[in-house]
Amino acid sequence: MKEEPERVLFSNGKNGGKKARSLGPVVDLEEHVPPDWWKRIFNSLYLKTDGDVVEDQNITRQEVDYITTILHLSPGDRILDLCCGQGRHSLELARRGFTRVKGLDRSHYLIQKARNQARREGLSVQFKEGDARKLPYPTDSFDVVLILGNSFGYFESIQDDLKVLTEVFRVLKPGGKIFIDVADGEYLRENFQPHSWEWIGKKQFVLRERSLSKDRQRLISREIITHIENGVMADQFYAERLYSVTELISLLEKSGFSRLTTHGEHVPSSQRNQDLGMMEKRILLSGEAKKEWTHPKRIKGATLKVVVLLGDPGQPDPLKPQTVFDEDDIYTVNQLKAALGELKGYQFTYLDQHRTLLHDLLRLRGKVDLVFNLCDEGFNNDARQELHVPALLDILGLPYTGSGPQCLAYCYDKSLVRGIAKELNIPVPRAFLIKPEDFTFKLPFDFPVLLKPNFGDSSFGITEKSVATNLDDFVEAVSEIRNKFGYDKPILVEEFLPGKDLSLGIIGNPPESYQVLPITEEDYSALPPGLPPICGYEAKWLPDSPYGKVKSLPSKLPEETEKIIVESSIKLFERLECRDYARFDWRLDREGQPRLLEVNPNPGWCWDGHLAKMAHFAGISYHQMLEAVLEAAICRLNIVALKDKP
Repeated sequence: MKEEPERVLFSNGKNGGKKARSLGPVVDLEEHVPPDWWKRIFNSLYLKTDGDVVEDQNITRQEVDYITTILHLSPGDRILDLCCGQGRHSLELARRGFTRVKGLDRSHYLIQKARNQARREGLSVQFKEGDARKLPYPTDSFDVVLILGNSFGYFESIQDDLKVLTEVFRVLKPGGKIFIDVADGEYLRENFQPHSWEWIGKKQFVLRERSLSKDRQRLISREIITHIENGVMADQFYAERLYSVTELISLLEKSGFSRLTTHGEHVPSSQRNQDLGMMEKRILLSGEAKKEWTHPKRIKGATLKVVVLLGDPGQPDPLKPQTVFDEDDIYTVNQLKAALGELKGYQFTYLDQHRTLLHDLLRLRGKVDLVFNLCDEGFNNDARQELHVPALLDILGLPYTGSGPQCLAYCYDKSLVRGIAKELNIPVPRAFLIKPEDFTFKLPFDFPVLLKPNFGDSSFGITEKSVATNLDDFVEAVSEIRNKFGYDKPILVEEFLPGKDLSLGIIGNPPESYQVLPITEEDYSALPPGLPPICGYEAKWLPDSPYGKVKSLPSKLPEETEKIIVESSIKLFERLECRDYARFDWRLDREGQPRLLEVNPNPGWCWDGHLAKMAHFAGISYHQMLEAVLEAAICRLNIVALKDKP
């Protein structure tokens, strides 16, 4: 049997990943195409290999000139730039005064790049990560949906392409328009270049091989990207479906579109004047969504009625420094209420008396559309009973935001999450457990180590003494957790990782509709010498301590490191059955490799918390963050309020 060559794909070499190696000669390109190649390939290398077209501002301006003219666009139109990449068309529209533009793409890298550019220019474009086959927008939302720059036909199945167009039809208003700019498959089938060589700068070049798939319906491409000093950067394979005008019209008609019109062909003028590949000759096609307004599920009243569940300020809370709700807590709740008050189309009421919670919820059954579960303190302010609140809502049949009881049970057990992460091949620090009855200790690895309660929340039991560099420190840390904090469950001991302390937030529900917030890094530079760089109890609850000076900043990471963190967090989100929003804490080891620390479903929602800081770095205000969580739940639960109907 012929030995299969080693396969190394999508490494970014110089940017922080392992150096790639080419597969060498390949007989059948199609055999090497991953079914989900589109999840990986759209990164910084893509912007180099295709930069002569997708990074040329003159080409983008010309394309937007043409689109706005033939579609007769108005500045007030609601426009969705679907599969928007780095947002080149969305941003150009915003520069021209279009104020209601949204962009969606599957690539975390490109969406982050789009958001950063919008923030730099002060442009109000809303960019979101998501799957084009299940759009995270209400029915009848947009006047125009654009699919530009040959961003259609990536899936293995035509049925998936049909799902994209069906979703576009759904989110368009009656009379809304679709505009598609896609490769002319009929032309490329006969005229593609089997081999090419193209310089992409003075030190990088790309070798391309192409062939038709066995059924002649897709063009298979291979790119070997090489740096003259650093060698091979990537050896990657992808496939794009070849649609003729007739085939594309037929697909659009099956999706419900009518009044389909072709607008000639598009041949971009590349400054490199080299291999244009799938961008060489493109079909321009528009259609209309001729349909009636969708009748939404009727919600009583003119707005969505939402009950907000909070911790009980009248009962003790063992996690807080004085075990009671103080002025800061009251201020935080008032900030929440003020932010929710800015949201249109909602009517909020608040429940924070746990003694009467069951009675109050029973009274509201049939009178409330959604419960906004912000009771992260737990029922009766007991963190171990955080899962009791969603369990109660499930029993009563009340729809609610956030994760269910099973997920909260999983994530409350840090050791269990470690095991699940290892099952998914997600890296974690070395660790072991100390049982409550253990009073002699033997470490399976060297100091320093970090000790923390295996069951806990809000950095409970983690202080500056939790980092031990010798056996005496270790014994003292165990004693503090057991005696000072009264913790009588297993203690988790992890190797202390000296690298960056990172957090990543997700709002939405992977794999269909979600947004990855910018990764944040804790800045410990203001700490006095000798204090361990950890975000523990003091940092969260004691603002007057030295840890009160710790700040969260947007983190700058190598592309490969960020990719591991993002993809691993999404895997965990799905595996643990998180819902609507979650936070994932990571730390880099001595070699700069990321390792998972914890998963936080229903993370802190307060105005100055980690999630709000991540949202701020993404250009999302506090009230917009809260609305995004609500919208994620509304989409997941298929609740359509009257506010969604014009």
